[in-house]
Amino acid sequence: MAGTNSERELLTEGPAIILAYPQLGENIGMVARAMANFGLAELRLVNPRDGWPSEKARSAASRADHVIDGAKLYNSLEEAIADLNFVYATTARDRDGYKPVRSPIVAARSLRQRFKVGDAVGIIFGRERTGLTNEEVALADEIVTFPVNPAFASLNLAQAVLLMSYEWMKTGMESEDETSFQAIEQRPATKEHLQGLFDHLEEALDARNYFRSADKRPKLVENLRAVLTRPSFSESEIQVLRGVISSLDRFTRENPRGSGAPAGSRKVQGGSDDD
Repeated sequence: MAGTNSERELLTEGPAIILAYPQLGENIGMVARAMANFGLAELRLVNPRDGWPSEKARSAASRADHVIDGAKLYNSLEEAIADLNFVYATTARDRDGYKPVRSPIVAARSLRQRFKVGDAVGIIFGRERTGLTNEEVALADEIVTFPVNPAFASLNLAQAVLLMSYEWMKTGMESEDETSFQAIEQRPATKEHLQGLFDHLEEALDARNYFRSADKRPKLVENLRAVLTRPSFSESEIQVLRGVISSLDRFTRENPRGSGAPAGSRKVQGGSDDD
């Protein structure tokens, strides 16, 4: 989905995203893109295997340059979380231990509450192939895990970050039903508009002898009107339909629109007048 708009406010707050020993630069870049999509900007990298900085990461970030440029490098996970007050560790596997295990939405709400009162918070994500070790999970305060197919629970790094980033974004909305834009408001068609459509269409069909049997005409008209009254048309939709009828009425396959109006053609009210 394309939706980048440099004229709108860029959100850059929220928990630090900590990647423990990531392997591929491309994966780091896709993480940065997922973060930027949902307003996160603080990326911490623990000893990335392929080094840093990474042009592959920047390319995969798809213009989330503010995340890539602000990324901080650490030699150990302990260093990366040293200044944080509260940290979640992400995992898809059962772990032996006594740490609370939260769903993504519960974890995101907890992070939002702590963030609002000034706590420094973060989420740790493990290696692409093996995730976090038990020792690394032990450094976190709580665990967050995702509701995935138990027989196919493996998420790639960017997917896991995106899921948590999305839940974080939702906790900052006034309503979970809120959307970033709305459909253009349409004026509903009046019965006069609808009657004009009926008359227009029926006249066009009459001219083509659609109602060949006089005794069947009332039923055919009734069925046609039943079809057209089922949707709640807007005024502009009625205009579109009448424009289609006008075009079919005025032009043929041999003399299409743009080739000049056929001899003897006439303008129909509600239709398009241009060629």
